[in-house]
Amino acid sequence: MREVSTSNFGRRQFLAGMAAGVGTVALSSPLRAAANEEVRIAVLGAGGRGGELARTVHGVSGAKLVAVADPDENRAASLAGKFGAKPYTDLREVLDLDDVDAVVITTCNHWHCLAAIWAIDAGKDVYVEKPLSHSQWEGRQVVEAAKKSGAIVQLGTQQRSDPIQMEARQFLHNDKGLGDIKYVQANRLGVRGPIGKRDTPLEIPKEVNYDLWLGPAQDQPIMRNSLHYDWHWDWNTGSGEMGNWGVHILDDIRNVAYQDQVSTPSKMIAAGGRMAWNDAGQTPNAHFALFETELFPTVIALSNMSIKPGEKGSWKVPGGKPMTGPGSGYVIVCEGGYYLGQRGTGKAVDLDGKTIRSFKANVSTVPAHVSNFVEAVKSRKADSLAAPIENGHYSTGWCNLANVAMRCAGTYNDEQVRSASELPAWSAVLDDMHESLKRYGADMSELKSGPMLTHDSKTEQFVGENADVANPFLRREYRPGYEVKPVA
Repeated sequence: MREVSTSNFGRRQFLAGMAAGVGTVALSSPLRAAANEEVRIAVLGAGGRGGELARTVHGVSGAKLVAVADPDENRAASLAGKFGAKPYTDLREVLDLDDVDAVVITTCNHWHCLAAIWAIDAGKDVYVEKPLSHSQWEGRQVVEAAKKSGAIVQLGTQQRSDPIQMEARQFLHNDKGLGDIKYVQANRLGVRGPIGKRDTPLEIPKEVNYDLWLGPAQDQPIMRNSLHYDWHWDWNTGSGEMGNWGVHILDDIRNVAYQDQVSTPSKMIAAGGRMAWNDAGQTPNAHFALFETELFPTVIALSNMSIKPGEKGSWKVPGGKPMTGPGSGYVIVCEGGYYLGQRGTGKAVDLDGKTIRSFKANVSTVPAHVSNFVEAVKSRKADSLAAPIENGHYSTGWCNLANVAMRCAGTYNDEQVRSASELPAWSAVLDDMHESLKRYGADMSELKSGPMLTHDSKTEQFVGENADVANPFLRREYRPGYEVKPVA
């Protein structure tokens, strides 16, 4: 049983517990909306994603948007005003409201877990955006809090509400439409630009409560040009492109290729770096990783660089295959052909590239995913969730572990990286990376790579050689007052 401070959940529930003579307060039960009532929802985080989900909640049957919180008071007021909701700067005030049944968390990544745990402690159900966690340890605390409380907690990987995922699973595994799976290549080849590099720290806008914005993160100088959104590319607050888009693609792969039978990979190695831009970003703009599992390997190729300096179009990383595959998607390589999957569509082709079957459903996945959450809140059936939080924890884990492998990296060792696997596609993907970087005149000495890491999925710790270097990245240091605490 875990004690919870009264500031972290509804006063009414606390007083009721005291009146009943309860000496210690466990995780409180959610404020449950009756099946015939609207689920009253607050959106925590008023950026672009918060805006989209606020519009979605407003339009979903059985839900009502009642509050918006953001440490930027202008953004909170603007978004709340569009839907007749009440704006707040401090999300803790929202969590103390009796007329909020559930929250949608669209904060910066570093806030996701703490906001989710505080909301669960406050008796709310939770829809939390991807990636679930900033570190693997804190993600586990959300999973345990959800289990102990009985809260309905969904991860915002909305493609889980797209029926083509299950259709593809059926085709690949039950029907054996392409034969046995050999390996998977994931791609996130989406162009972005540098975020600037200042000589003096960024001045925080006066309308932003910076202490709240930082929350669990460390108070470090910001040397980029913008406070909002570009926090993604700072390890203190973001998870890079691996956590931003990689989680969607790797979650699809866990679902369609692995049928959710693999929680997290057993081994991983990474190479890449932040190349050519000379900006204030810390996360890699080129990140290539190999994941070994008990079933078959997955390789991920990630780049935010254009195909050539000053030109449009993203990198091409065929990896030795006759096709590159979707730029934001994946290729499941089978004995008898390839399955090409991406958001909203899928295609199975034979070894000659001839289309065998196409997959498409006319489903708007964000409303479908939010509706799935709302119905689960009303029914109290957690097993009806399309993206239950423990499953989301594992999908996020692939990204967190790939980032750890990159953060452990040192001087690039091509022989060490290539010899990590006998899979020809791994070396082919590395060749593609080198060829793309040559177009930028990049000095390969700027690349980084790390050793092969071994991960125990049961203990969620690295083990064996190099574990002492990797394990410190599994849990972060929290600022006082914003700690994620262990769930007993």
